Amino acid sequence: MQYPNNIKKKYSQTINYSNRGMDLESLINDTNQYYLSEDIALIFKKPTPIGISEAVYTEHGRIIKNGYFKSPSTLDYNGIYRGRYIEFEAKETQNKTSFPLANFHEHQLKYIKRVLQHGGICFVLIQMNQFVYLLKGEDLTHFLNENTRKSIPYSFLEEFGYKIQEKYNPSLDYLKIVDEIYFKGETL
Repeated sequence: MQYPNNIKKKYSQTINYSNRGMDLESLINDTNQYYLSEDIALIFKKPTPIGISEAVYTEHGRIIKNGYFKSPSTLDYNGIYRGRYIEFEAKETQNKTSFPLANFHEHQLKYIKRVLQHGGICFVLIQMNQFVYLLKGEDLTHFLNENTRKSIPYSFLEEFGYKIQEKYNPSLDYLKIVDEIYFKGETL
């Protein structure tokens, strides 16, 4: 840039658009709120079953001092869409080359298989390398059955996952992908 008296100044700015200030769960929650308000689907985050073992009472109400997980939770979100039961898990990783399977609990993987056996729609939303991918539960279980790896290579997500573009409203329109996969050719 040229200023008076021939003074030259250069400016460089690095802009990082990753997540745009929101984590994956926030994007999903905003999207689900949009789906609810537009009467598109009923999908909610499941609460973690927590028991209270110690609480104190203050002038502001009860404060939990100590708690425990009552039972292993299943997946993060569930609901109904176009007359079908839907359930999915949301996972994030900072790893650039693979998604560690240690991010899943064994009971979650078993639960994915059970939802699929009963005809439900089940998938995982994985945020990796600044993108969010929808990976069908069928593809995840196939990968687990065919591999002894401890992680899912990024190339597998690129090949079998469906990239979801972030946008204004809804923030993360994963049901557009669900329509393409599970309701191909059907009209609303």
